[in-house]
Amino acid sequence: MSAGNSTLAGSSTLSGNPTQRSRAKENRRQALLAAAASLFAVHGFNRVSLEDLGAAAGVSGPAVYRHFPGKQAVLADLLVTVSQELLDGGRQVVAGNDDPLTALRRLVEFQVDFALGKPDVIRVQDRDFSSLSEHDQSAVRALQRSYVEVWVQVLARLRPDTDASELRMRAHATFGLINSTPHSVRSHGRKIATGTARPLLESMALAALLVDTPEPSP
Repeated sequence: MSAGNSTLAGSSTLSGNPTQRSRAKENRRQALLAAAASLFAVHGFNRVSLEDLGAAAGVSGPAVYRHFPGKQAVLADLLVTVSQELLDGGRQVVAGNDDPLTALRRLVEFQVDFALGKPDVIRVQDRDFSSLSEHDQSAVRALQRSYVEVWVQVLARLRPDTDASELRMRAHATFGLINSTPHSVRSHGRKIATGTARPLLESMALAALLVDTPEPSP
């Protein structure tokens, strides 16, 4: 997401580089989003105020309005931005790996990185999605559907005879496996080390994606 355009004259603006002011504004916006992810994950969207967000990011409550028109806009920016990042990252992975199996492995690694790095965002998505406006819900869903299709297109190259609906089911099941595990481990027991969690999640995810379809029972 753009940090905004400055109309101030100066060499940095003319050269296309962000001004110090625009960089500071973007840094503050990112700090507010990081605070929102953490606070919403712990307390829930409805129990966090703009004053709470501002305090966590080191600004006054009213100053938050310089970046967002309201708390719902913070939630929307958080979830739309991360959905766009996933879609863009997934497309980059596929574009950089011609072999479908390698591309699938890299997609799994990419998703595991996300799950281990941003478990709070995943929890907010799961619990507070309904607090978005209908317009923002539609925007997030559209981005997520496009991300799923990135995976389905790779899986289709590995399993050309498998129906697309089954491939989507495999992708969704894999997201559930990867996304839920870091949070559930952290919430219900001693946190597992990333060095242990990462290879285990990656192996389990690949197995789920590539498992043979069982024959129907007679």
